[in-house]
Amino acid sequence: MGKYTAIDDPSAYFQTALYTGNAGFNTITNDGNSDLAPDFIWGKCRSTTKTHFLYDTTRGAEKRLESDNTGAEDSNTNGILNFYTDGFRTASGNTENDNGESYVAWQWKANGGTTSSNTDGNITSTVQVNSDANFSIVTYTGNFTATQTVGHGLGVRPDVVIIKNRSGANDWVVWTSELTSGNFMKLNATDAQSSSSRIYQDGFTTSTFGIGANNTVNKNSNNYVAYCFNNVQGYSKFGKYVGNGNNSGPYIHLGFRPAFIMTKKSDGTSGWFMQDIKRGIKNNDTNTPVLQANGSFSEATVGFTDYEIDFLSNGFKLRDDNTYVNASNQEYAYMAFAEHPFVTSTGIPTTAR
Repeated sequence: MGKYTAIDDPSAYFQTALYTGNAGFNTITNDGNSDLAPDFIWGKCRSTTKTHFLYDTTRGAEKRLESDNTGAEDSNTNGILNFYTDGFRTASGNTENDNGESYVAWQWKANGGTTSSNTDGNITSTVQVNSDANFSIVTYTGNFTATQTVGHGLGVRPDVVIIKNRSGANDWVVWTSELTSGNFMKLNATDAQSSSSRIYQDGFTTSTFGIGANNTVNKNSNNYVAYCFNNVQGYSKFGKYVGNGNNSGPYIHLGFRPAFIMTKKSDGTSGWFMQDIKRGIKNNDTNTPVLQANGSFSEATVGFTDYEIDFLSNGFKLRDDNTYVNASNQEYAYMAFAEHPFVTSTGIPTTAR
């Protein structure tokens, strides 16, 4: 068999960590097959209502964004203080490290914090790129000019671009290649996809993404961050499925056993539902632990305990008719990252746990 994937060990590029807060200095160490020095950390308290927290090595430690609201970046000296070679360290902040509370942290590797200037677009950007995992962290400064392009550094056309204004209180906006042309969704809201030529525009190429003259993505002199992803066989997949409205829902082929899945109804109102293999996923279990990227809810109070999903060796399957995830003839966007490729680069199938 020919080469299937260049990534036999997804834990070198993505890992989930669970930890308990101690209201002091707290070092969280990853336990995957490979050490993972995270460049992008997205975390959430599981046991009580608290905001999400997002940090990356391009913006630097102590610079927090929150996916469930529109707030600007804040300087948080009690949040994540250090990025380590196989984890990270927090201080005593309630959001990231409240005493006795349970937390989850999803982590992606980019380029060890090493960035470069990119002049592929009308707007010069700073990019940190992982070409193996097709992931880049992009920062740029807006100019409030229509029909602008920003270099992303991937070398392939992105499948997902998530942008946040770091300087102002604006929505998070998400573009995926599966949405209706020109449309976007809001990560901090439950809204269906919508369109605005002043948000995302043409210009999505192997080197750039396109933005308009809008404060959300391009206010003059404001600073922005964009997280860009592209499919990698055996490691990541970004796509859509159509619900069927019954308890034997659609099966979505990924080509790997998922470690993390996020879904969002694009045709109507719903949350951004986040699940991962570390938080107790059990197939045929109606009490699936769910968090929402758009909400500060805890796992216990999220209110969607009938959101049942099976994590399979080469994809996932919906097992409930909940309209938020499986309404008949409704479209849903998804993002997935691998625990194991279904087939390795040597052509050997992996054994799913």
